[in-house]
Amino acid sequence: MEQREIMQRVVGILTEALEMRRQARENRDGDVTQSETVSALLEEMLPRIELRADASAHEVATAVSEQLGPAIVQIASAFALAFVQLAEIHDGGRTDVSAADVLQSISLHFETEAGQ
Repeated sequence: MEQREIMQRVVGILTEALEMRRQARENRDGDVTQSETVSALLEEMLPRIELRADASAHEVATAVSEQLGPAIVQIASAFALAFVQLAEIHDGGRTDVSAADVLQSISLHFETEAGQ
């Protein structure tokens, strides 16, 4: 999966989280719709790891680190980038831009980048 796709998926996850928070505020005693988007992203990005039945703990740790590490770094980097952009708007005291606006802008940026 390309970085642009990961970033757009992360923005989608964060946008859904905003909606879930809104629902929780409005329906304090009601159910909040749960999403499977995080699970879906992990399912798509994380490789299956095959290990020998007699693999040592060290071999397991090494295989997990080597095989899962790159995908985890990509996902964490995308969340960190979105967080930083949201934090910059917040810390700048901008009241004319909502978190949803920032997320939409991030998504559009990565969508436009793909078209170039």
